[in-house]
Amino acid sequence: MKTIKSAVISNFFIGLLILISFPVSAFRANDLKINEILVYNDSNYVDDFGMHSPWIEIFNSAYNTIDIGGRYLTDDPANLKKYWIPKGDPITQIPPRGYLVFWADNKPARGILHLNFHLEESPMIAIVEADGKTIIDKIIMPRGLQPDISFGRINDGADEWGLLKKSTPRANNNTDQVISPAQRFSEIDPAGTGMTVVSMSVVFLSLALLYLIFKYVSKIYRIDYSKVLAFKKTQEGKIEVVEEDMTGEVNAAIAMALYLYRSELHDDENTVLTIKKVSRTYSPWSSKIYNIYNIRPSKN
Repeated sequence: MKTIKSAVISNFFIGLLILISFPVSAFRANDLKINEILVYNDSNYVDDFGMHSPWIEIFNSAYNTIDIGGRYLTDDPANLKKYWIPKGDPITQIPPRGYLVFWADNKPARGILHLNFHLEESPMIAIVEADGKTIIDKIIMPRGLQPDISFGRINDGADEWGLLKKSTPRANNNTDQVISPAQRFSEIDPAGTGMTVVSMSVVFLSLALLYLIFKYVSKIYRIDYSKVLAFKKTQEGKIEVVEEDMTGEVNAAIAMALYLYRSELHDDENTVLTIKKVSRTYSPWSSKIYNIYNIRPSKN
């Protein structure tokens, strides 16, 4: 019973480590959000053709890239497949916590980001899954929106909507001064004592967790080196494998064999250097005997 319990605990810890080691690459469909809308664009953001067109901002609230290609955008509840976003184009990939702006100018021939409807035609805008049935996100715009004033989420991806102080296509909707968590923590703990305590606690808890993991795993998969396997012949003539205690002579023999093996890993090297004198090859052209200055004229 104890062995089964230890096995369950060790397998749980091993599975937990495996899950932590793999990066999370999957995403949920509702990570795509309609984030900001501008219905009447008189002197606001211009498109790639220099035109003041209505636009829709899509926000990726996940922490991994999402390709919106293959899904639909629509303003008609009866036609959820009104505009199909083409697949395979890098422009449809929204980076983590990033934005993508579509132009509702009813001119789809101008590019992938140009829709086939106007925002004035219907107050509803929706993102639809690739099956053409599942609505990922939907918003009903209020009536009486003013020109160049966008309607969007107060904070990116949040549930609260309202008229924004500034139009922020491809940017954070909240333009107020935001105090970061690090700044707040520095105000609470200016000396850093709390941060030190938290850091050390995390380290010690991690060490305790590793200790428990190795403790239970070692109990299950521990090898008893004090036992050796031996082959014995029974009275019926069968050969059985039995465990026997490892004696001191066996340990000594194994240690000696390992020592001899390690000491003979390298070949013997001879450190004696032999220098052989190389004889010079004689050449008559370099001999003084045939030097021109040593040739004497004959007396005759």
